[in-house]
Amino acid sequence: MMKQVSDAVDRPDWRDRIERDWRERRVVWLAGPRRLGKTTLVRSLPGIDYFDCDLPSVRRDADDTESFLRRHRGRRIVLDEIHRLADPSTLLKIAADHFPDVHVLATGSSMLGASARFRDTLAGRKRTVRLRPVLHRELPAFGIGSLDRRLLHGGLPEQLTAAGLPTRDFSEWTEAFWARDILELFTVGKRYSFLRFLELLWGQSGGLCELTKFTAACEASRQTLANYLDIFSATGVVHVLRPFATNPAREIVAMPKVYAFDTGFVCHARSIDSLRADDKGPLFEHLVLDELLFEAEPEEIHYWRDKQRHEVDFVWTVRGRPPVAIECKWRAARFDPTAMHSFATLHPKAAFWLVAEDRRSWTRRRHGPIDVVECGPEHLPELMQLHRRPRR
Repeated sequence: MMKQVSDAVDRPDWRDRIERDWRERRVVWLAGPRRLGKTTLVRSLPGIDYFDCDLPSVRRDADDTESFLRRHRGRRIVLDEIHRLADPSTLLKIAADHFPDVHVLATGSSMLGASARFRDTLAGRKRTVRLRPVLHRELPAFGIGSLDRRLLHGGLPEQLTAAGLPTRDFSEWTEAFWARDILELFTVGKRYSFLRFLELLWGQSGGLCELTKFTAACEASRQTLANYLDIFSATGVVHVLRPFATNPAREIVAMPKVYAFDTGFVCHARSIDSLRADDKGPLFEHLVLDELLFEAEPEEIHYWRDKQRHEVDFVWTVRGRPPVAIECKWRAARFDPTAMHSFATLHPKAAFWLVAEDRRSWTRRRHGPIDVVECGPEHLPELMQLHRRPRR
């Protein structure tokens, strides 16, 4: 039913994203792991009718789909936790096909079509927004002046703003994820194998994922772990990066890298309760990835590695434009351009960016045979917009 919007930190970048997608499609799917603030975000949208599908009364009301949608002609409705409905995909399909004056925003922890509960992915009928932890650009709004806090606590709003390190919250989150997101939507074998694999992936976040190395520790077959990885990706608790390659003889073409969705869970899996200097660079890489994924489609972000083990953190690909090789460093002085030089030999038209925490403006510097744009994460939106523009 309709609820009053609570006092909460405003997240205008995400709200603007939803509004933009609503202008393009009448159905928008807001996906993301639990406690990222999906409910708070959707209730901040102006002029919406909000329905909590956890409530039995809402589920009964939505059972008569046509009657429900007729009563909301000309309205913008939010169906929070829509997977609680008996037939959520039918409601969204009917809304998209037969009620052009109704705009629907549906939320769920997994991607639409990831589980048997959703029999229709609404291909071509919807837009998808993947909510992420608090972005680097959002930290001032949350009153966070220390990037160390964001890295250690993570970007779930309640955990980010907690007075102390919310150690128990990480374990409670995992239990709720298993009970409410997995058991209700997916067919999974052993609880131990499933959660152990997730914990190990978080612990080695940012590393290559060779499934056979996990089979013994997780007491599961390689195929079972592959199925689990698909579920982790669909529910947003990891992000899977595929390699960028055009020359199979010299570049890695198959093995993915896997990143945890949040730095707080990485620190928890690694038993980190205070940050050392060596922790900050790899965790900062996660924040840069979040910024890239806000601006780009997930399938546009890759990593690169050649068979001599030169590696570039991220490669952003845009149709009709050269690829962008992106390195992340906590301190710009620690940048070693060797891997980018190797990338340039195979991709001579590429652009090269260095994203460093201590860069307060962006500038172009020559590093041997390549020009590298050096910047902070706050400059990525502008740089990405500039790169998208076709050259005349």
